[in-house]
Amino acid sequence: MKRAVLVVSCFLFLFCLVSGPVFANKAAVALEGPASAEKGSEIIVKITVTHSANSFMHHTKWLKVQVNGKPLEQWDYTASNRPPGETFTKEIKIKVTENTEVVAEASCNIHGSAGPAKLMILIK
Repeated sequence: MKRAVLVVSCFLFLFCLVSGPVFANKAAVALEGPASAEKGSEIIVKITVTHSANSFMHHTKWLKVQVNGKPLEQWDYTASNRPPGETFTKEIKIKVTENTEVVAEASCNIHGSAGPAKLMILIK
C-alpha cells in the first residue's frame, strides 16, 4: 500500500512538473518605435517578448534582431540562464541613415516561434 501511494505521488509530481508545456504557446515578439526619423538620427526600438512559460524545462530559447536584413543583436537563453520573466523587454539603439526595416523573432525551446515582428522606419 505504501509503495502504491509513493508511485502515485511520484506520478502526480512529474505530471505537475511537465504539464506547463502543454498549456504554453510559441514565443511572440512585438516591436515599438517611431514610424519615421530624421536621416542620421539615433532611435530606440523596444522589443517585447511574450511566452507563457519560463521554467528550466520550458522557456524562451533565443531572441534575434535584424536591421535591413543584417543581424544586429542576439540573446541566447538556457535552462540555467532564462529570460527575466514570461514577458520581458529589450531596447536597442539604431542610427538610421536610410529607410530601415527592423525584424525581431523569439523562439520557445519546445514550441518554436510565433513568427517575426517587423517595424518599418522611414526617413523624413
